[in-house]
Amino acid sequence: MNARIKNCFLGSVMAVCFIAVLVTGGASAAQEGKFPPLGPLPPVPVPADNPMSPAKVELGKLLFFDARLSGDASTSCASCHSPEAGWGDGGDLSRGYPGTQHWRNSQTILNSAYYAKLFWAGESTSLEDQAKSAATGNVAGNGDTMMMEERLRQIPEYVKRFQAVFGTPWPTIDDAWRAISAFERTVVSNAKDVPFDRFMKGEEKALSDSAKRGLALFQGKAGCVQCHNGALLSDEDYHNVGTPRNPAFEEDPLRQITLRFQHVIRGVPESVYRKADRDLGLFYTTKRDADRGRFRTPSLRELKYTAPYMHNGAFFELEEVIDFYDEGGGEDANKSPLIKKLGLSDEEKEDLLAFLESLSSDKPLLVRPPELPPYAAMP
Repeated sequence: MNARIKNCFLGSVMAVCFIAVLVTGGASAAQEGKFPPLGPLPPVPVPADNPMSPAKVELGKLLFFDARLSGDASTSCASCHSPEAGWGDGGDLSRGYPGTQHWRNSQTILNSAYYAKLFWAGESTSLEDQAKSAATGNVAGNGDTMMMEERLRQIPEYVKRFQAVFGTPWPTIDDAWRAISAFERTVVSNAKDVPFDRFMKGEEKALSDSAKRGLALFQGKAGCVQCHNGALLSDEDYHNVGTPRNPAFEEDPLRQITLRFQHVIRGVPESVYRKADRDLGLFYTTKRDADRGRFRTPSLRELKYTAPYMHNGAFFELEEVIDFYDEGGGEDANKSPLIKKLGLSDEEKEDLLAFLESLSSDKPLLVRPPELPPYAAMP
């Protein structure tokens, strides 16, 4: 379990397990302590070197929506993480930087404040590092740090705000990442709006009977809890489930060019690069064959608003995801031994769907884009 949220949760373990027993009518691996228990999210973890403040969050909100933090001033954080699209971009595969087409799904940043590993293959370990990587990455923001910093210094409103928040005479790019991260730490689920969280806090009627049966399946027959556990409903480990290929990648030369570029800049051997036809996931970091096709487990929170699903956006509906796992996943030499045929009935699939939908807020978390401050020539 993510160490940053583990300590926040230990005190409620007994209560959570007690409720789970009531739902399932018996013991399960999760209740016996094999997996971190499900439950509401704890307070957002905040790093000591980037404390929160309303002024910093407001500055971060402006920067999150400001496309001037990119190479050609066309791509903001919100371009790929729009509140209107579940804080992703709504497509199966990300748009990428102009002139490229990305090969991965633009994952939602909802509740990303709780992750210890960011991106589909865990390449970043903090929101601050993630913001920098996204804004400067060749096929994402493609921004030059000195150019982006100079743009900020030519905007009087930003100069004033950076002085007030960070005490510096001029904006610095590293402080920009800190401000954006502070804003992202406010993009989280509110337990009062999530039926599952209300249920786990004792509101028995917050879940329908179907959803309660789905919870029992989730922790039992369906085995979802093996990877989707803890308050975040993610073990933050890496798994290969045999996700099917996305035709949008197979038929788009720009996406294939971008993927091959990824192979080169991540140091993949030429013998592998020349045959590149799929995303290798964790392999880019470890260079171990056993890690090919392994991706970090995503949280299941807010699923109603964050389609499409999987690292390559292969599924647009939750029903498709359930059918995929019921059939034992896909075919891959590295597929996890945890992925097996489930034999769910149609009614059980409906119950599991009801539970998965209960993990989402009653209404989407929306933020209105702010009016951005203009440039002005320096005196």
